[in-house]
Amino acid sequence: MEYVYAALILNETGEEINEDNVTAVLEAAGVDVEQSRVKALVAALEDVDIEDAIETAAAAPAAGGAAGGAAAGDDEDEDGGDEAADEAEEEEAAEEEEDEDEEASGEGLGELFG
Repeated sequence: MEYVYAALILNETGEEINEDNVTAVLEAAGVDVEQSRVKALVAALEDVDIEDAIETAAAAPAAGGAAGGAAAGDDEDEDGGDEAADEAEEEEAAEEEEDEDEEASGEGLGELFG
């Protein structure tokens, strides 16, 4: 998720979302940067209007979030989306599932309070 947050920070500050800028934000936050993930993120966001995506996500109900993501993936395939974009989406989905699993089991809270 920190990679997505880095892109959102860059978008909010009006900076270009490129590999160097994403890497700089992540390093400033103390993240061990994986260049392959940075490249996948930048490729996935190449033709995305982030402001529009944020508005769409805010308007979608929580249960419809997964369906909305699938619809967005279908649009990319029709527009000739590349494999890097698909890989980035798969990584993000896997990370979200891991986060949800930890939250559901309460492990996250247990680690927080010892």
